[in-house]
Amino acid sequence: MRFEGKVAVVTGAAQGIGEAYARALASEGAQVVIADVDERGRDVADEIKGLFVRTDVSDPASVEAMAEKAVERFGGIDHLVNNAAIFGTMKLDFLFTVDWDYYKKFMSVNMDGALLCARACYPHMQARGGGSIVNQSSTAAWQYSGFYGLAKVGVNGLTQQLAHELGGMNIRVNAIAPGPIDTEANRTVVPGNMSQKIVRDKMALKRMGSPEDLVGACLFLLSDDAAWITGQIINVDGGEVFRA
Repeated sequence: MRFEGKVAVVTGAAQGIGEAYARALASEGAQVVIADVDERGRDVADEIKGLFVRTDVSDPASVEAMAEKAVERFGGIDHLVNNAAIFGTMKLDFLFTVDWDYYKKFMSVNMDGALLCARACYPHMQARGGGSIVNQSSTAAWQYSGFYGLAKVGVNGLTQQLAHELGGMNIRVNAIAPGPIDTEANRTVVPGNMSQKIVRDKMALKRMGSPEDLVGACLFLLSDDAAWITGQIINVDGGEVFRA
């Protein structure tokens, strides 16, 4: 029960990886806020006795309202998981041809949303003596992946910058970079034969990951077990990417 008495906000937790994070945090004692535009988050919140707040992470007012409701309900915020992203409905296009308005909306969710949520939550973490943030990156940051990969490069940079800006407040900031994860969203975007090729040609462990494969790293980085770890991007990818 590493999170007994703690309050955790998980964005994009109505399904998939975010839902797995939220359920795991609740199982270890946390009061969890499900922040998502997807109304299915209400069911998740009900099941784990948490709080659902409909939240558009690209909208500063929506994010600020979410943080205020979290504090009103649970008394503060200790942890933040920035998982929300446009992925399952992502349009595949090139940087030089993608519709500009779509690109701006995509980046406002997939990169800027993590910054907005951190800005809204960090004062409440500071008021409780510190806290921790985990951002959701991707191995796409180190491979050709169009504007999705570009957004994850931004998340990595954001993670390192915030680690320095918030470290003096005893707030740690790290990121998880998953490899291919077998979720409904991934199956929508990546054709099955392409997923099989990635597993066969790139993966050291010859299978796709599951949301549960990411949970241990997320909870570790949020917890006091990682008290001297900040500014790091941790690959949880079955050996897909090797970095010198």
